[in-house]
Amino acid sequence: MKKFKIARMLAPDKNFVPCPMEEGDEFCPNGIFVFNITKMIEFIKSNPDKFVPESIEIKDYHGLSLINEDYMGSANNSDPIILAEISPGRYNAIDGRHRMEKAHRAGATHIWAYRLAMEHHIAFLTSRKAYDCYVEYWNDKLLMLHKKSGKGTAA
Repeated sequence: MKKFKIARMLAPDKNFVPCPMEEGDEFCPNGIFVFNITKMIEFIKSNPDKFVPESIEIKDYHGLSLINEDYMGSANNSDPIILAEISPGRYNAIDGRHRMEKAHRAGATHIWAYRLAMEHHIAFLTSRKAYDCYVEYWNDKLLMLHKKSGKGTAA
């Protein structure tokens, strides 16, 4: 069977430095993958040419997590939510779930979102262990997709 190089395979970066968590920073745990949302938002806002909000359908991302009812009333729907590419081509809401739920309950069908590819959000992982696990997880997902496509094995 021919071997091909798979685009977007991650080579572990031995110099990876986890994103620090400072007092007051918001974070999003997604299993072992914990992202510093505060630093991610700062990055998005400092790079408006790279991150343009887009209108997304709430039904595509709604209902995937528990909602804190006490917090939802204070959710500000004027800020776009953040979708992160957690596996190749699959995006999860990692910030703004309360805003999305509030919009859904108000009858909205769309909400504004920033969409961050893996290459952008990986820097906001907060531990080396999470980074190492993410690299392995991401590459396994790419290999599975590649095998399903019938293109052979990875180089």
